[in-house]
Amino acid sequence: MNNNLLNIKTPAQDQAHALKADYGLSNHGLGNLRQSYWNLPSEALYEEIVFRGEGRISTRGALVVNSGKHNARAAQDKFIVREPDSEDHIWWGEYNRPISAAQFTDTLNRLQGFLQGRDLFVQDCYAGANPAYRMPVRIITEYAWHSLFARNMFILPKTREEYRQHVPDFTLICVPSFKGFPAIDSTRTSTFILLNFDQRLCILGDTAYGGEIKKSIFTVMNYLLPLEGVMPMHCSANQGDDGETALFFGLSGTGKTTLSADPSRGLIGDDEHGWSDEGVFNFENGCYAKVIQLSPTAEPEIYAATRRFGTVLENVVYDPVTRYIDLDDDAITENTRASYPLEFIDNAVPSKMGGHPRNVIFLTCDAQGVMPPIARLTPDQALYHFISGYTSKVGGTEVGLGEEPEITFSTCFGAPFMVHHPTFYADLLKRKIERYDAHCWLINTGWVGGPYGVGKRISIRHTRALLTAALNGDLLDVDYYADPIFGFQVPKSCPNVPEDVLYPAEAWPSQDEYWHKYRQLATRFVDNFKKFAPECPPEVRAAGPKL
Repeated sequence: MNNNLLNIKTPAQDQAHALKADYGLSNHGLGNLRQSYWNLPSEALYEEIVFRGEGRISTRGALVVNSGKHNARAAQDKFIVREPDSEDHIWWGEYNRPISAAQFTDTLNRLQGFLQGRDLFVQDCYAGANPAYRMPVRIITEYAWHSLFARNMFILPKTREEYRQHVPDFTLICVPSFKGFPAIDSTRTSTFILLNFDQRLCILGDTAYGGEIKKSIFTVMNYLLPLEGVMPMHCSANQGDDGETALFFGLSGTGKTTLSADPSRGLIGDDEHGWSDEGVFNFENGCYAKVIQLSPTAEPEIYAATRRFGTVLENVVYDPVTRYIDLDDDAITENTRASYPLEFIDNAVPSKMGGHPRNVIFLTCDAQGVMPPIARLTPDQALYHFISGYTSKVGGTEVGLGEEPEITFSTCFGAPFMVHHPTFYADLLKRKIERYDAHCWLINTGWVGGPYGVGKRISIRHTRALLTAALNGDLLDVDYYADPIFGFQVPKSCPNVPEDVLYPAEAWPSQDEYWHKYRQLATRFVDNFKKFAPECPPEVRAAGPKL
């Protein structure tokens, strides 16, 4: 009953326009709708979601939904309209494929026609906690659960008057039941994510994966903010009692969410941030955490959030009789997710803002089992690793990924969301690191004692101890040794960490095999960097591995 073509009265229909903005849907070419539901609160959305059969309520109140055929991002299906004002700024290629303005208009016109006579849900909100860089956005969705997702993920207006006066700087329309026709729409498949910077509009079809909504807005921020001198970052951020801030860069599965949710530190945010001349600010209002095999002891705060009213559990398996969820079951996907407001985490920083970072941490999940568990980087080495963005992709976060981890290089630790050339972001980052005198670290959350299948995943206890020592300054005064291949500095000792952990070669059955595997990985770094080298300054090119 998603589209309500039978014209049945729904639970929230009488309140549908109570929080309507003066800037209406006709401004987006949307008319002749059956009903538009404006800025419904979570409780009303729950009623609509259950009434429409979009989701079920689990024990303790979290909502369970299934995203259908896509349970990960369809990175290959994203296109950006090539138009004169923005085309020279865009890094065209694998992740930023061009589509013409005429093709975009044709697809939009078909979508506008398709939506006539149907129900739509609208959430007016903001991306960016810092008022100076905050972008008003409008999320228009076919499904009620996407409206709840948007409420969790973006920053909400405070008053009825603020809702009435809301005018979006960027609008996203998500219609999963609308399919593209490649022959007509010039899309790759029936699924599409089309971004138009000139019209300030993004349209999504034939995918219900919640991550597409969040990441599309992140992509927009990644385009607009650097033009104002703000560094947009795919990172989490937290702060200590004295206000010192730490950033955690890393791809999905490297531990960004887990490591930043530290009970002894305030959480600024878990995924997307900007670094301006005033400090760091979260783009979001919520978290979108991977919850497969979530541990109540290692990740108590996130675990608790999966059992709360207001949380959206995406593709999590549950028992329809008892309504108990099973976070260990990957029958639908390895990439199970929970979307919840940041305030569900006890130590979240209410302002979602922090000072200038004292520590910048790059997280990598090295499935080869050769990288040291922590290393200190010079600013040029930091840029080399930032541009490289090395990790191992672990099952499920992207369509078509198997069980075995794959070596991957995702530039700026988030290639699919980077619109400008990577060196443009790297130059911005270097200026921030040098101006605010931040320490840079590389932390390996991957394997030790051998590659995936032979060694074991490094203990989260050791990783936390190394991280704590880096953040509170304990590692600034210890002795270091230079890594013979990458040249970065590795501490010889660290409180609460066995010394042999800091010498990864010693955990391997064969030293020769270790050095062979390490050189192989270094070769992959060198080959990958060749495509960025022409635009990079010589000191950054020289900061890579020596073979």
